[in-house]
Amino acid sequence: MRAVVQRVKQCSVTIEGNLYSSIENGLLIFLGVKQGDSEADAKYVAEKCANLRIFNDENGKMNLSLLQTGSSAMVVSQFTLYGDTRRGNRPSYTDAADPQRAESLYNLFVRYLRELIGEGKVATGIFRAMMDVELLNDGPVTLIIDSK
Repeated sequence: MRAVVQRVKQCSVTIEGNLYSSIENGLLIFLGVKQGDSEADAKYVAEKCANLRIFNDENGKMNLSLLQTGSSAMVVSQFTLYGDTRRGNRPSYTDAADPQRAESLYNLFVRYLRELIGEGKVATGIFRAMMDVELLNDGPVTLIIDSK
């Protein structure tokens, strides 16, 4: 499982021209599921996202986590994180999990994250939907988390 984590001042998901969800001050997590990923991968990445110390403390040092700041998270599914571009110019997505397995693990990740930081603190997009994701990056701070 792979997550691209961005610290944001705000972000939103719009679907078919309608605002679907939004957060202020938190993390935008693009989540990709790979073939062979398991529940353990979802739990590991959720725990890592909740506990990443990438928010500033009173001294301006990145020392605080989502759990410590009470900030929110937006989780957006993104199978293209497993796009292989080594050959040719058209990415291959053969490493991405099949949609049913990916959706199941995506939902499990969201559930774990909600258990960790709070039900009302996790917003999402819609799995397999075409989404417009708008964000105001804070820093910018962007990290990649791989479960393997």
